[in-house]
Amino acid sequence: MKFAEFTIRQLAESQDISIGYSDDDIIIIDNINTLIAPTSAQLKMNLLVICTNGRAQGSVDNQPMSMEKNNVFIGPPNVTFGDFMMSPDFQFKAMFFTSHILQSFLREKMSIWNEVMYIHRKRMVKMSEKDAELYSLFYDLLRTCINEGPDTPFRTEIIQSLLRASLLALCSRMKRMLADAPQQQMKQAGNLFQRFLNLLEQQPVKHRTVESYAAELYITPKYLSAVCKKQSGKTANEWITQQVLADIRYYLKQTDLSIKQICNRLGFPNPSFFGKYVKEHFGMTPTQFRNSQPASSSGNSQ
Repeated sequence: MKFAEFTIRQLAESQDISIGYSDDDIIIIDNINTLIAPTSAQLKMNLLVICTNGRAQGSVDNQPMSMEKNNVFIGPPNVTFGDFMMSPDFQFKAMFFTSHILQSFLREKMSIWNEVMYIHRKRMVKMSEKDAELYSLFYDLLRTCINEGPDTPFRTEIIQSLLRASLLALCSRMKRMLADAPQQQMKQAGNLFQRFLNLLEQQPVKHRTVESYAAELYITPKYLSAVCKKQSGKTANEWITQQVLADIRYYLKQTDLSIKQICNRLGFPNPSFFGKYVKEHFGMTPTQFRNSQPASSSGNSQ
């Protein structure tokens, strides 16, 4: 079987893909044909595809999937796609996000996204005509900003703000969808995983051991990590790290709190330890990261 893996960087550097916009965390494209040329492909980022016309069908993680106009496909990292076919009139808008930019965009709304992705394992959201019109407006605004060129002041910030607004609107639709769905008893493992995500989301100090979270759930750390791995493909420690890094990014980039204040707020024992943690994960000191500029677009506008 011909198989391909795609990361954000690999997509951005591909000569066969027409990139509308890209930075270190986001890619927007208008042509997905090259992604489905292999018999099977795995994406290492979050994917959102909005069908604006026609139909497409294939498999996702060996399960059949089809989409039509006003359907939104949402996929977490590491899902596998295969055997896709599209109608001649198929049109779409596709966006790719790293997990940490998605976390930064959604913040406390990540619990909705995670419930849909990992508990209910829903991959398709059906939009109403009104929802579709709203997304069309978001995309037109994005296109206008993208086409102004990379030298436009605050271009990255504007694009990311528009993308955040569109993702929040999608989360609103997800929440309505979950509320309207018949209430079914979740399996024990899925329920436990959701309780862990809720607990993690609600903690002002997330930088804690897996053992401490497991103790609050009255289970062993080994069992908690096994449940997380089975439900999401990530261990409990990986989920904790993802949330901690999202908080660090937010406080360093979006607030004027001192490094010491952020260190205390996030539960690190001292600024030195905090600095080493930031350096390990971001490749620079907290001050350097705070002063670093947003990644600029590496793609050409169309």
